[in-house]
Amino acid sequence: MARDMSDKEILKMELEQLKKEVSTTRTPLLANCAETVTFVEELLPNDPLIKGVPDDKNPYKGDKGGCIIT
Repeated sequence: MARDMSDKEILKMELEQLKKEVSTTRTPLLANCAETVTFVEELLPNDPLIKGVPDDKNPYKGDKGGCIIT
């Protein structure tokens, strides 16, 4: 795409992108980290990787112990 554009057009696109980035509202890193921690802690009780999956609801739990017999 950039090969088909003149240098002026490329610079114009870059300027438009920079204007968008400057107008983006920013939040402090500490606030973002706090929100992320809160979000993760809220989902923690239902996380199957932390809590585990009950045997009766685990589709991968089988009687064969993981061995495939052909």
